[in-house]
Amino acid sequence: MKQFVLVFSTAVFLIIGLSVISAEGDGGPAAPRSAPSQERSFVFTYEVRVPPAASQGQSRLWIPLPPSDEHQSISELSLESEVAHKLGNDKEYGNSYAVFTPTAEQAARGYDVTLKFFVTRREYAKRVTPAAMPLSAHSDAPATMLERYLQPDTLVPLNATIAELAREQTAGATEPVEKARRVYTYVATTMHYDKSGEGWGRGDEMWACDTKRGNCTDFHSVLIGMLRSSGIPARFIIGFPVPPAKTEGEIPGYHCWAEFYVQGIGWIPVDASEASKNPARRDYFFGTVDADRVMFTYGRDIRLSAEQKGDPLNYFVYPYAESNGQPMKALTTRFAFRELHSPPNTAASGN
Repeated sequence: MKQFVLVFSTAVFLIIGLSVISAEGDGGPAAPRSAPSQERSFVFTYEVRVPPAASQGQSRLWIPLPPSDEHQSISELSLESEVAHKLGNDKEYGNSYAVFTPTAEQAARGYDVTLKFFVTRREYAKRVTPAAMPLSAHSDAPATMLERYLQPDTLVPLNATIAELAREQTAGATEPVEKARRVYTYVATTMHYDKSGEGWGRGDEMWACDTKRGNCTDFHSVLIGMLRSSGIPARFIIGFPVPPAKTEGEIPGYHCWAEFYVQGIGWIPVDASEASKNPARRDYFFGTVDADRVMFTYGRDIRLSAEQKGDPLNYFVYPYAESNGQPMKALTTRFAFRELHSPPNTAASGN
C-alpha cells in the first residue's frame, strides 16, 4: 500500500512517466526569451524511480525540497511513496530534504517517489548601480554564513590563477558593486554557452576558466571564484527553469545562478549564463533574476546527513541514493510544470 504524506497541506498528484536523469542543466539549448515575467504561479512535479538494489545493505534516497522565501511561495507540498521517509536539513546551508529508507523488500523490487507542490515565483531585483549607497551599515546576514561564502569549494579553488584574474578585471574599482559588475561582465562576455564534448556541467572553475565555455554551472563557478577572491561573499543557487513561452510541459534539466553580498544592500542576484545567451538583457541579469524559475538549494560540497556515506554532493538538485554505502547511478526522473491562471492562496513561510 502506498504511503501518501502531506508536508504542508493536501494536494493531488500527477501520474507521469520517467526519463533518465540529465546533467545538462539550463533546461536545454539556448532559445529566444520573451519579456521578463514579474510573477508566475504553477504546479511543479518531481518524480523519481529507484531501481531494484542487489545489495543486502541499507538503502536510502534523498530528494531536495524547495523553500519559501521572499522570492517564492511554496504551498500544498506533498510526497507520495510506499517507502517511509523523514524530513531534514543539511547542517551547513540549511537546505531541506526528504530521506526515504526502504525495507529490504522495497529496495529489492525498486520504488517510486512523487514530489508535487504549488509555487508562486516573483521577479527578484535589487538596486545595484556602482554608485549606489548602502541602505544601512548593518549586516542582515550572519557572519558565519558570509565567511563560508568567502571560502573555496572543491571545484572552486581560490588559487593564484583565479586571484590574479580577479585582480586584473577589477583593477581600479574600489566599491564592491563595481568590482562585482566587472567580474560579471567579464564572465558573461568572455565565456560561451557550449555543451559540446566533455568536461562541462561539473562547475569545475579551472576547466571553465581555461576553456571559457560550458553551461550555467561552469559560468557561475568562475564568477563565484572571482568574487570570493575579490573579498566579496558569493553563493551558488540551483533549481529548475520554467519555459517563458509555455504554460505546461516537461523540464529537461536544472538551472543555476548566483548571488553576491554587499553590506547594507544584502544579497544581489546575477545570472551570467543567461546574460551570455541574451546579450540584450545583460544589464537586466545583473541585480535581477526573472520569475521563470524555481529555486531548490544553495551551495556546493553538500553533506546531507550523518547517514550519507559517499562524498559530499557537488550540488543538490537531482535525487541522490545510496545502497550499502555506495552511490546508486541508475535513478530515473521526470520534472514537469503546469501554469496556474491565478496564484494559490499562499504566504511565504521562510526556510
